[in-house]
Amino acid sequence: MGASFSALFIVQDGASSSSPCLGDLPESCVASIIQHLDPPEICKLAKLNRAFSAASWADFVWESKLPPNYHILVHKILGFVPQNLGKRDIYRRLCRPNTFDGGAKKVWLHKSTGGVCMSISSKGLQITGIDDRRYWNHIPTNESRFHSIAYLRQIWWFEVNGEVEFPFPVGTYSVFFRLQLGRASRGFGRGICDPKQVHGWDIKPVRFQLWTSGDKHSTCECSLNEAGKWFHYHVGDFNVENPDSSTKIKLSMTQIDCTNTKGGLCLDSVVIYPSAFRERLKHKGFLKCTKRCCHMLHSI
Repeated sequence: MGASFSALFIVQDGASSSSPCLGDLPESCVASIIQHLDPPEICKLAKLNRAFSAASWADFVWESKLPPNYHILVHKILGFVPQNLGKRDIYRRLCRPNTFDGGAKKVWLHKSTGGVCMSISSKGLQITGIDDRRYWNHIPTNESRFHSIAYLRQIWWFEVNGEVEFPFPVGTYSVFFRLQLGRASRGFGRGICDPKQVHGWDIKPVRFQLWTSGDKHSTCECSLNEAGKWFHYHVGDFNVENPDSSTKIKLSMTQIDCTNTKGGLCLDSVVIYPSAFRERLKHKGFLKCTKRCCHMLHSI
């Protein structure tokens, strides 16, 4: 019900004022129709006339787009539940990249689907040796939602751990590490990548692990072998069936074979998307599928 549907609502400027037009439709009728559209389509139709504009603010239209546990999400993200905001304003506010946990995490709703997405910055992860500048540096960049990445110069023992507890709505979610081989920099007004210090990743694969409630977990491995581009490395999936309680997950990325050093890696963040987004990442060429050693999809 996309562009083909909205085309039905084109108003001819030359229409006679005495002829029936879309502006004559009752506001409640218009609202009942547009609630079946995606949010971007609703906003486009709101520009047609006053009736559509007024209908686009109806609370029941936007409540159908919000996650069922949006009251819990709002309290978690904003720290309070605003009493004077309509449902459209709440939806719009949740679509922003809202920070929490001291700015180390961001969460937002996908504008078209209303799916909950999350990103955990490199500074929100536990990284072995991160405070020693012989091994790691924090580099400012516009290629990150957090405007900073962690760059690994060289290390023997590579280990990154993270965890998050959040009231995800019901659904299946996928967890990814966003990584790039080669140091990111800028030249001639565009992003470039220096692969000179990249070494050690082709000898042993990196192990990714995901834990959730009940000590269930998935383990997978992947060799990092393509420099110069940001990829999402798929760690695993988890199910949520109870949106009224927070889901706690733990994750890790390790390569602890101390027979060789590893270096030249940019670590941006961990991202959590509704699992349907995997196909979008794959279509855009941003997804790296990992080899499963043991994978269990489970409910919480």
